[in-house]
Amino acid sequence: MSAASTYPTDAEAKAQIIEAGLRIYQRGLVAANDGNLSVRVGENALWVTPTGVSKGFMTEDMLVKLDLDGNVLAGTRKASSETKMHLRIYQENPDVRAVVHAHPPAATAFAAAGIPLDRPVLQEAVVQLGTVPVAPFALPGSQGVADSVAPYCRDYRALLLEYHGAVTWGETMERAYFRLECLEQMANVTLHLKTLGCDRVMPEGLVKELEGLRPAWGIR
Repeated sequence: MSAASTYPTDAEAKAQIIEAGLRIYQRGLVAANDGNLSVRVGENALWVTPTGVSKGFMTEDMLVKLDLDGNVLAGTRKASSETKMHLRIYQENPDVRAVVHAHPPAATAFAAAGIPLDRPVLQEAVVQLGTVPVAPFALPGSQGVADSVAPYCRDYRALLLEYHGAVTWGETMERAYFRLECLEQMANVTLHLKTLGCDRVMPEGLVKELEGLRPAWGIR
């Protein structure tokens, strides 16, 4: 059975969310109560972070279990206001098991500028992420956010949200989280290259070779 066809247990999912939430908070990829995370635990179930709680100070009892229609299955708090976006990603791409939304400063600068991260300048980013487009702005917590990300969920691994932040996903929470780190690194390197006045990108042949490494690295 492939990793994409299995689900973590409730206990595993909750522990993964707490750990990843602490990491994104400690690394400055979110501020205050920003961001939200989720892990899918079944064909029709996922755990998601609550609204109004810092990702660095969550406890497992704060998390909320939902079905893919957004109905509460367990938990006493209100789910994140961006839950619709998470649900839509899972609905659009059945291989996804975890979603991380944050506001990493450099990547969010590109999101605010409406500039995609689509220039191949860093080998790890080419292999791990590929092109990162910008989804058009929609009001926070609205169905519009879910609709804005829907076209990108199958063909991409990360997405900038115009004037807002970034979202990454993967077959595990570890992969979704590391894609967020990789995205921020890619944005920072791109900014430094602009500071240097450098417009250099990888040759197309090299990009193709790096993309060819994905199957061996288990990257879909």
